[in-house]
Amino acid sequence: MVTSPPNVVVVTGVSRFLGARVAARLASDPRVGRVIGLDTVDPPSALRELLPDVELIRADARAASGVIADLGAEAVVHLAVTSAPDPQHGGRSAMKEQNVIGTMQLLAAAQGASPLRKLVVRSSTAAYGASFRDPAVFTEDTEPRAVPRGSYARDILDIEGYVRGFRRRRPDVVATVLRFAPFLSSTADTTLTRYFAQPVVPTVLGRDARLQFVHVDDALEILHRSVIEDHPGTFNVAGAGVLSLSQAVRRAGRLSLPLPETTLSTLAGLARNVGIGQIGLDQIDLFVHGRVVDASRLISEFGFTPRTTAEAFDDFLRGHAEGSLNSDRLVAAERAILDGIRRLRSTAAVGGDRP
Repeated sequence: MVTSPPNVVVVTGVSRFLGARVAARLASDPRVGRVIGLDTVDPPSALRELLPDVELIRADARAASGVIADLGAEAVVHLAVTSAPDPQHGGRSAMKEQNVIGTMQLLAAAQGASPLRKLVVRSSTAAYGASFRDPAVFTEDTEPRAVPRGSYARDILDIEGYVRGFRRRRPDVVATVLRFAPFLSSTADTTLTRYFAQPVVPTVLGRDARLQFVHVDDALEILHRSVIEDHPGTFNVAGAGVLSLSQAVRRAGRLSLPLPETTLSTLAGLARNVGIGQIGLDQIDLFVHGRVVDASRLISEFGFTPRTTAEAFDDFLRGHAEGSLNSDRLVAAERAILDGIRRLRSTAAVGGDRP
């Protein structure tokens, strides 16, 4: 559905990869008058270079009410949602403050903004959770079969709950919720890209999860269209097809290290030493159960078909060709993993001797 584009757009989360690129694309669209980037911190220099035409305002969600009202915002694009806690910046408590409390405050501000006619919210397929009772394919109408263990998935459920309340209170606003599969591309830097970029990839013993991805460029296109056009509702955003975890590891030219699920959780600290980054319960549950969604509603509504999961993964591999397996990296990674396992066994043996 095509209508007149909003004249003033507020984009949250512009200090990060996705928010900065969405704001830059909107600012370069001659149909959009003003683009205001809202974040609690200034964008790093690399992202700031993308934003010469974006008006940057440093403010948290508590100040959003004044910003949205004073600017006469006609559209709000909420991308200030983080998928993993940062131990150096408040950990899980700061993550929940930003994701859940921040969204609640932003929507309260949006509710009182009379010029507002469009709301676009970043969500995730993590909303469906991950359990052994999951269906083969999730549609937008599927309810989670179990309460998710991961903090990000629980935050997503809270965020979507607040959006449903907003829709009831402001039925005049076109609200679009986009449930993205994990992002991949040659330039994306996420927990999963760091995971697959390592020479040795820890997996869950006895499991071979089915995975879906969405190319970052396709995600940007969908976000852009959500602002320029009217697409009310909730949509799965994912590339067609699936890759099993074992297929993805082989396709990347990596080695798989199958570990019991409990051991993989315990080895999170070791994974950081190897360079994988933070692996939390959200990722582990994904590696155990997998997750596949139906994106046919998105394709029909937007008239746009994202690249397949395999195409998104192949583009990621092209951007990380220099990280391909070589003997030096393999030996170093294997040594680190073996040392970590020895330490775990030693600790277990000592604990076993205690009465």
